[in-house]
Amino acid sequence: MSNDAIRELWLQHRAAQDKYTYFLLAVTASAIAFAVQKTGDAVFARTLAPLGLAVLAWGGSFYCGCKNLIWVQTALMANYNLLQLRAGVHPQQPDHPDLSAAAQRGTGNALNSNVDRAQSYALSQFRLAIVGAILFLLWHVIEIYNRTPAT
Repeated sequence: MSNDAIRELWLQHRAAQDKYTYFLLAVTASAIAFAVQKTGDAVFARTLAPLGLAVLAWGGSFYCGCKNLIWVQTALMANYNLLQLRAGVHPQQPDHPDLSAAAQRGTGNALNSNVDRAQSYALSQFRLAIVGAILFLLWHVIEIYNRTPAT
């Protein structure tokens, strides 16, 4: 596979990941807005607890999505710096080979750490969105049950 093909595949992968993150951000923001709209005239009651927890989960998902985007950008910058160091064109390129190797190791370690954090936030974003959906459905079932006449 040529370098151009590898680069194109990487660009497509990055674009798909970004779209997925933004999709989940939009879903959770919409879910929070929908929950607020559905409870506009509600008074505090225990039956709202699952909905409140759902909103907290969606808020956590939104936060994790934002943090994911930040860590992805940080990882991309670390990757860019690492490529510059390897090519010997970094603006602060060390002159000595040992220092250059140490800079590359340090930047590589930072890159791996940034990627791990981005992945952790991405996973948390997804999980919290699902937890919020489950809690919302639980709240909805409780509301239906409470409206069902006793026989």
